Amino acid sequence: MVKPRYPLLFLLLVGGMMAAYHWSQPALPEQADYYAQGRDINPFTLTDAEGQPFTPDSLSGHWTFLFIGYTYCPDICPTTLADLRSIYPELKKIAPSSQVVFVSADPQRDDSARLKRYTAFFQPEFKAATGPHNHLFPFVRNLGLVYSMAESGDKDYLIDHSASIVLIDPEGKLVAVFRPQMVDGQVPHVAMTTLVSDFGRIVRLANE
Repeated sequence: MVKPRYPLLFLLLVGGMMAAYHWSQPALPEQADYYAQGRDINPFTLTDAEGQPFTPDSLSGHWTFLFIGYTYCPDICPTTLADLRSIYPELKKIAPSSQVVFVSADPQRDDSARLKRYTAFFQPEFKAATGPHNHLFPFVRNLGLVYSMAESGDKDYLIDHSASIVLIDPEGKLVAVFRPQMVDGQVPHVAMTTLVSDFGRIVRLANE
C-alpha cells in the first residue's frame, strides 16, 4: 500500500519555516560578553571634562563605549584611545548616538582641564570624567571593572586598571563587555574589528 505524502510535505514545510525564521534572526555577538536584558547601573555622580556633573543622564540616549584609565598611563590608555579613534566613524555610522567616554581613576592628577586636553588630542568629541575615589570605586566595580593604586610615594606613580571596554545602551544599561587580547610582549588591547562587528549585531538585536 502506498503511504500518503502529505505528512512528509507538512514536515518539510514546517522545517523550511523554522529554518527561514532562524536565518532571519540577528546573529549574536561573536566575542563580546553580551547581556541581552542589560544590567542596571547604580546611580553615580562624577565630574566631566567641562567641569559639569557626569551622571546617568549623561548616558541616556547614547550608545556609550566606556573604559577606565588615567592620562599618565604609558600604554593601555593611549593605545585604546587611538584604536577607538580609528573606528569612531564606523561606530557613528552604525549608531549616530555613539559616544566614547574615558573615566580617569586618577583624580589627584587628572583635573577637568587635563582630561579635556588629553581626550581632545585623540578626538575632540570623546568625553571624559573622574571623581573622588569614594565615587569612582563603586561605579567602576558596578561595571565589572577594577583599578588599584600603586603603593608608592613617588609623584610618578602608576595605576593598575582594566583594559576592557564596556558598552552601555541608550537606556543606561550595561549590555556588553569587550575584553582585551592578551599576547606576551604586547599591550593588552581590544580587537577593534570584532568590536565594530559585534556592536552592529547588538544594535540590530536591540532594534528587533
